[in-house]
Amino acid sequence: MRVVKEFTKKDIRISVFSWNGKYLLKYEQGMIEQTYKVSEMDILEEDDLQVFFTESFLDEINKRFEEMHQSLRNQVENI
Repeated sequence: MRVVKEFTKKDIRISVFSWNGKYLLKYEQGMIEQTYKVSEMDILEEDDLQVFFTESFLDEINKRFEEMHQSLRNQVENI
């Protein structure tokens, strides 16, 4: 697995890996993470990955993080 890039944007830790013919896009916030797999065949150049770091896409990621954090809190309260 090759690390393509790692950075933080909008309080989200973003890691991009190249592995087994795919790019793995990993978004982390606190104890929660989301990973997306994109075929390397769909990306002509690594710079084309920028579409996954736009404000609108990160807003969608943040909404899912809010739902995931709430789900985790609800389950922890049931312990």
